[in-house]
Parts: sequence; structure tokens; C-alpha cells
Amino acid sequence: MELPIPIILSLMINQLRFHRFKRVVQTVLYAPHFISVMVICGMIRIFLSPSGGLINLILGTQIDFLTQSSAFRTIYIASGIWQDAGWGCIIYLATLANVDPGLYEAAKIDGASVFQRIKNIDIPELLPMAILNLIMAAGGLMNVGFEKVWLLQTDLNKATSDVIAVYVYQQGIESTKYSYSTAVGLFNTAVNIVLLLVVNKIASKASDVEFV
Repeated sequence: MELPIPIILSLMINQLRFHRFKRVVQTVLYAPHFISVMVICGMIRIFLSPSGGLINLILGTQIDFLTQSSAFRTIYIASGIWQDAGWGCIIYLATLANVDPGLYEAAKIDGASVFQRIKNIDIPELLPMAILNLIMAAGGLMNVGFEKVWLLQTDLNKATSDVIAVYVYQQGIESTKYSYSTAVGLFNTAVNIVLLLVVNKIASKASDVEFV
């Protein structure tokens, strides 16, 4: 779900012509990646606090979002995008930096607009890397991050926040069911492998390039 965001960010940053401003934007976007998960979760709790939290101040409400099961997925995905999207766009920016400038010049001479240059030059150049990242992401689709879920989980949002990694921890460490938790972990790995092979097969047909 987060995969398109780094691509969009890289396309937007690539259009910036003021190099100093471009570096500032990149630094601001990269910074959250270097913040520990513990600090990120603390910041999320502060932002979503029902008494004085930034989100509630903006909305004019006093809602404790972390106690609502329906809000947990949105919180998890949005915080993941904020933390990793900037870092994820580095590889796409590197790809765009290697595009032949002559292509852009030729497109400008032919009267192509910015959006036409993005559609016909930038996106085709990014497509192989996007497919590779999709395959890599598919291999870990079932491995939802344990740390953030564990730190944000409450009894009231457990219905949607109880993921496989947390379940394995609870069964293996807290309940000492080592054999059962190992079996669940192995099954999770098997599903990841199947997903990886399926996505690779679909992607290879779409691009005529097999990465795995």
C-alpha cells in the first residue's frame, strides 16, 4: 500500500529546480527514517492524545484514536508512510538522475509538457525498479512490524492490531508454547514465499524480466 508514495515523491522532487531547496526537502523527508520506533510511537501518542493532541486540536475533538479498533490500521499505515516514504524514494531519485538529459531536451523541443515528460520518460525509467521493489515487498507482506504494533496496542484496539508477529510472541514467550509458535512462524514464512513467487511471475510477464 505504501509502494506508490515513494514513486510520487521522487517524481515531485525531481521537478524541483532550486538545488538548495531540493536538498532541504530531501533532508526533511529522510529524517523520520532515522528516528527509532520507540520515539515514533511516543510521537504518535502525543499527536493523537485526546487532551491537547495535534490531531484533536485540528479537528476540534477529544477522541482517543488509539482506543478505537477502526482507526488503528489508518494510524499504522499513515505513520509508516511518514517514516519510510522519504527514504524509499532515494532509489527512484538515483534512477531519475541517470536519465539522459537529451531525452528531456528533445521532449521540450517537441513541445511536451511537464506531465507528458513524466509520463513518457520518467515513469518508464522507474518501472523496472518499481517492479523489483514490489517483488521484494511481496516477500515480506505477512511480516507486519512487531515493534510498532506492540507499542501501540491496547486492549481496546486489539481486535485489529493483533498481527501474526505479536501472536507468535504471545504464544511463544508469554505462554511458552514454543512448538506451536514455531509452527505459526514457519507457516507465515511459507505464505511469504508463495506470495513472492506469484508476484514475481506476474511481474515477469508484465516486464519480460525475471528478477528471482
